[in-house]
Amino acid sequence: MDLSNQSFRKIIDDLRDGLYIVDNERRIVFWNHAAERISGYSADEVLGKPCADNILCHVDDVGLNLCCSECPLASTIDTGTPHDAQVFLHHKNGHRVPVLVRVIPLTDETGKVIGGVEMFSDNSGQVHNDERLLELEKLALLDGLTQLANRRYLDRELESRLEELHRYDIPFGILFMDLDDFKKINDRYGHETGDRVLQFVSGTLSANSRPFDLYGRWGGEEFVGIIRNVNAANLKHMGHRLRRLVEKSFVLVEEEALRVTISIGATMAVKNDTVQTLLARADGLMYQSKAAGKNRLTIG
Repeated sequence: MDLSNQSFRKIIDDLRDGLYIVDNERRIVFWNHAAERISGYSADEVLGKPCADNILCHVDDVGLNLCCSECPLASTIDTGTPHDAQVFLHHKNGHRVPVLVRVIPLTDETGKVIGGVEMFSDNSGQVHNDERLLELEKLALLDGLTQLANRRYLDRELESRLEELHRYDIPFGILFMDLDDFKKINDRYGHETGDRVLQFVSGTLSANSRPFDLYGRWGGEEFVGIIRNVNAANLKHMGHRLRRLVEKSFVLVEEEALRVTISIGATMAVKNDTVQTLLARADGLMYQSKAAGKNRLTIG
């Protein structure tokens, strides 16, 4: 069976996983449909550009920019060795999406490396998130701007989790998050840009949540995460990971990368807690993070 180049291209374009090809300078020469869907960038927007040029901008789970060091694609081109990694790509809308990547060298007929091929799959549980969004929309429990749970639903969920803690000893904690200096962003760039910032922060929270956790908008620029089946160390680790991912996210405003940070208060629920005492404790810890310099997490 002899397949034409057109047939191969259609097969690659129809893959569920994102796939792109770069030359030795890491300039993008091919970008399939799944890459468009997962990243938000069309082929027209990226072809001919270096992949590090405010496009995918991969970071690892401690926020290290892999385009500047330890880039799997660069390593494969340099060594000719395939690489696998879990990284967080930059979506066009600004948020960070966890992806599994597989990089293989691209060689000519003599075996010389002339570029690289990266395949990446969405590791965010997006199907589950989409199903939950549909359910919340039906129940009017969705925040219209951020597409996260609204305050009403967060209240209900906290009541349920406290009841679960009392009856079955199933632990949970909360992350109370507030955007740093958000008023300055609104004053300088306007409320439309402020809304985009809220959306990319909420997108990062949603894309990096586990199926049994819940993130919602408490109000204004405040967010709450309800994290089940964790201990204090797990809660702290998850909070720091989200903080770093938000710090490394951005939206482009007139070609300027606009970034934001969050301050977090983290606490485990205890059996004598009410919704009010739990949130008050987390809110107080969040303000300790603000007072300590912002872009921090305080746990207690």
